[in-house]
Amino acid sequence: MFPDLNSILSSSLDSFREGEFILLSDRQADASFLVHHYLSFYLRARCRVCFLGLVQSFSHYSVVSQRLGVNLTQAKEKGQLIFLEGLKASPGVLLGDDSSDKTATFDYLRSPCPELRGLFEFVWNSLSQGVGEAAGESWGPPVLIIDDLSVLLSLGVSAGAILDFTHYCQATICSQLQGSVVTLVRCEDEEWDEDEENSNYLLKALTHQCSLSLRVEGLSTGYCRDIHGQVEIWWRGQGNQRKIFQYKVHDKGASFFAPGTSRAVL
Repeated sequence: MFPDLNSILSSSLDSFREGEFILLSDRQADASFLVHHYLSFYLRARCRVCFLGLVQSFSHYSVVSQRLGVNLTQAKEKGQLIFLEGLKASPGVLLGDDSSDKTATFDYLRSPCPELRGLFEFVWNSLSQGVGEAAGESWGPPVLIIDDLSVLLSLGVSAGAILDFTHYCQATICSQLQGSVVTLVRCEDEEWDEDEENSNYLLKALTHQCSLSLRVEGLSTGYCRDIHGQVEIWWRGQGNQRKIFQYKVHDKGASFFAPGTSRAVL
C-alpha cells in the first residue's frame, strides 16, 4: 500500500471509511498500481476480500503484492482472500470443457444475451456466508475488487448489464454488509459520444454511483522519467471536493505530490 495516498485520503489500517464504492479509471496511463494498493491495503486491514481478476493471472498479482509486503497465497489459504481467476477459467467455459460451478459464474461467455447474474451470485456467496469468520479467523468488513470491469464490454456484455451488476454489488456489499467495492475502468482515447456500449459511457454512468473517484491520466506534456502522470481525486457526497496530484510509481510503492512540487522540477 502507499502511505502518501493513505495520507491524502485520510485513511489508515485502523481507520477507513466503510460502505464506499471506489471507482478507479485511467486514460493514456495505467491505473493498475491503484488496484494493487487497495488489494494490499484491505488485506492488511484484515478485511475479507473477493478479487475478480479478469485481465491478469493470480501469479501476476502475487508477485506485485510480495513487493508491497503481502502474501496472497497465505491470504487464500486462511480464507481471507477469494480470488476468481478469469483468464484461467474462461477458456474451459468457452470450449464447454468445464462442468464445474465456474460454468455458472462465467455464463455470460456463452449466453446469447449475456448477463452477470452468475458472477454476482459468486460474489454474494463468497462475501455473505460466514461474514466475519473464515478458517477460524475474524475478519473486518467484506471488500469486492474488480480488475477490470471494462473488459466485460469486449466479451459482449452490455453496459446496462454491467451497471445492473455494480448496482446490486453496491446495494448488498456497501449498504447491507457495510463493506466496500473497488473497480477499475479503462477509458478509450476517443472522446465520449452517444455510443452506449463503450467504456467512456460506462465510466460516466459509474461516476454517478461511486462515492470516491480516482482518475489517472498521462501528462499533457508527454513522457517524463520522474513524473509518471497525474491523478484527480474526487470525493463525491463530501462537498464534491476535487484535488489533483502528480505521481511516480516505484518498485515497491508510489509517491504522490502536488503539481509542480516534484524534486525533478525544483
